[in-house]
Amino acid sequence: REGQTDRERGTDRQRQRLGGAPVHGAGSGRPDAPQASRKQDIGAMAPKESKTLYFILLVDFPVNERVFPAGTIAAIPEADYRREGAEGAEGEAGRRKLKFHLVDAEVSLELEAQTLQELTDAQAGLLQAVSPSARRLQLYLDDPQLVDAQCLGLHDPVTVSHHTLTLPGIIRYIGTIVSSHQLTGTYFGIELQVDANVDGLNSGEFGGTRFFQCRENSGIFVPFNKVKRQWLPCCEPGASADPQGSCPFLPGDSVAFYMAEEMRTGTVVGISDGGATVLVHFKPDPSKGELSSTRKLPLESIVKQDMLQPYGPLRHSLSGESRTEGDGLELEQGPVQQALVNGDSPPPRHWLGITSTVQINMSNGPPVTGVIQWIGHLPGVDGQQAGVELDVDQGLTDGCWRGRYYFRCPPKRGIFVHLASCQPDARFQSLSPTRGDWQEHKPTAGSRESCVVTELIAPPREEEAVRVLQGRMRGIQGHCNSCYMDAALFSLFSCSMVLDSMLYKTTAHHNAQLQQILREEIVNPLRRDGFVDCKKVMNLRQELTQGGYCAGFTSEEKDPEEFLNVIMQQVLGLEPLLKLKSEGHKDQECYCHQIFIDPDDELLVPTVQQLVERSFHSNHLKLTEVPSCFIIQMPRFGKSYKMFEKIIPSLELDITDLLSDSPRGCYVCGGLATQECEDCFKDKLFSKSGLKQFCDTCWKQVHSDASGRRHVSLALRCPAGYEGGRWAGVPREQMQLFAVLCIETSHYVSFVKYGPQISDWMFFDSMSDRHGGESGYNIPSVTACPEVGQYMDIPPAQLAKQSGRDMAGVAKRQFCDAYMYLYQNPRMAVYK
Repeated sequence: REGQTDRERGTDRQRQRLGGAPVHGAGSGRPDAPQASRKQDIGAMAPKESKTLYFILLVDFPVNERVFPAGTIAAIPEADYRREGAEGAEGEAGRRKLKFHLVDAEVSLELEAQTLQELTDAQAGLLQAVSPSARRLQLYLDDPQLVDAQCLGLHDPVTVSHHTLTLPGIIRYIGTIVSSHQLTGTYFGIELQVDANVDGLNSGEFGGTRFFQCRENSGIFVPFNKVKRQWLPCCEPGASADPQGSCPFLPGDSVAFYMAEEMRTGTVVGISDGGATVLVHFKPDPSKGELSSTRKLPLESIVKQDMLQPYGPLRHSLSGESRTEGDGLELEQGPVQQALVNGDSPPPRHWLGITSTVQINMSNGPPVTGVIQWIGHLPGVDGQQAGVELDVDQGLTDGCWRGRYYFRCPPKRGIFVHLASCQPDARFQSLSPTRGDWQEHKPTAGSRESCVVTELIAPPREEEAVRVLQGRMRGIQGHCNSCYMDAALFSLFSCSMVLDSMLYKTTAHHNAQLQQILREEIVNPLRRDGFVDCKKVMNLRQELTQGGYCAGFTSEEKDPEEFLNVIMQQVLGLEPLLKLKSEGHKDQECYCHQIFIDPDDELLVPTVQQLVERSFHSNHLKLTEVPSCFIIQMPRFGKSYKMFEKIIPSLELDITDLLSDSPRGCYVCGGLATQECEDCFKDKLFSKSGLKQFCDTCWKQVHSDASGRRHVSLALRCPAGYEGGRWAGVPREQMQLFAVLCIETSHYVSFVKYGPQISDWMFFDSMSDRHGGESGYNIPSVTACPEVGQYMDIPPAQLAKQSGRDMAGVAKRQFCDAYMYLYQNPRMAVYK
């Protein structure tokens, strides 16, 4: 794929073909099981035999009365594939039909090559273990887990999602667990590190064969989408996933944390496992008026007090002396280092912390710059150390020190140095907090600056999204009427990649800088670090204003659709997302659809599905092609007028009947429809069930009475392959809801769906709080809001009676203040 990260490219280069043979874990009961080596990759699994190529079906494929679903794995001998490809016409490569074997169905069919996407053997094995096929396709199209899974090896510490639990464990086996000449799927054998009273556990055996050794009821076999690498990994062979082994805190450590905007302090009394994270138990400092009861907070919410000390800048050395740091880099030794060697304190003019942009003077070349990603103490090294991700490939590590990762970065981008060897980057000297700032304001998250990230970062999903994005001072920091832009950018890019083409498409030279700001200063840092400071967004706003696209982007209130139209159409020249056909008019192209419908007293609490169908029906519109992204603006105007007090989000938007010249199913029997009836759509008997089309037989039955005979028939045109009513059913074309923009009075916020469950929602507000009055800064926040999913399960009649003020959490904001719904079709995004 284009746009791979360095990590993905490295994995692809290293990966070998599976060939159907498993990787056996240490202690396997099989007589032919080799002793497993540390970090044996999934891809390096077997000697090559007769090659088979694997593909994934991207669309549903109907045959007679049976439909083979998208996501099915198809196989074909490589020799047959190459031979047929050579014989096919050069200009018709995508249309040629080849005979594939569908693994799930155990049948062979002729399929067009354009309906399939080729897989590596490693990908095919991992995906085949996942069911149903719809989930398999989703993981292939939109989930970075597939890439991460190919980097997992034996003895890696992981967490396993099993039922509603998240259990820590160690990988003991990777490979197939069923003997067959067919592709059977690659599973992970996990030895759990906790006792769990759940079903599906074993002792490393499956089907009478032992694959690894573990205690009774401590083993489990799962597909890759149930496994996540622990985010604080301990990489020593056979290492335990004990949270205390990977936690930087020890009982007795003094720590600091934020509560109600104020820094509080306390003492660690214990560590426990919180599933996907580590929980730190501490007692607040009683001298500060805190309660004496023990509290628990996630590890990422706490910092050691000694990391909050101001440190002096590193002045350019006037001495030729040098010393060697822990990883072998020679650094210049100037007055500040000499003071540290003699036990003196450095002059505390600048405060450096996590995400500070710094420069480091090297003895054998010019200074290098980078971002501090970790601060702490390394085993066997005196003094406080900083882990720095450099801007260039002049480092010695990827964040690993003696077998343990303290932070993550690309290879040769990481370096560990004494914190005193870092000085604020001279390019941003005016932005660095001084000692006076420290004394006046105390160090707060407001002084935090987000990084510039050049590598491709995939959007986080599910538990990873919660870890990266959720929390206070997370998301995009708002400033000076920027909420419309903050909410739009967070909705589009935080957990979805459907419009990533905006970030990488070829654009005019004078717009390249603006595209680079969007990609490297906003989207990539948001996905990797979960935070973008307001200066980066202001850079984008200034570029838009200076480019003459629209005045007032740096200061005025605007609407999301105005910003989206400018950046998609005028700046980046993105192909219109929607292509519409209107009766009696030429085809239209646009980037979002505004709902226009006639008032209906009986439609009190509509769904998005109903509003879209009514809008298309009222305005005689049809889609000429399936969009990859469908942005829908609700019928509300200005800051106060709303046509509906509540709108029910449709998690899936069925656009089958909105497509022009596309096969449609009969409303009654489900067969191929030949006629549409607009009068039936207006009939109150059918008014709540969408557009109506019928086959010839059902048309006569439905319209047999006097009133029905007055209805006017509109003939439907179908592709040639569907004429004659040969198919018993018509495949449905559905889009998935991935974000909702809302407005209350004049402030925009966003809801983003980060996982497949109905409760997987998070709420973003770029200005949820403020620190310091006029001279202060806004505090953005991202919070989980599972209560939104609870109300989606309520029947519409009951929801209509529910008072918005009584709705739990922030659910009222989505149901009552919705302004714009964003839907995606990941399958179409592949083509776009």
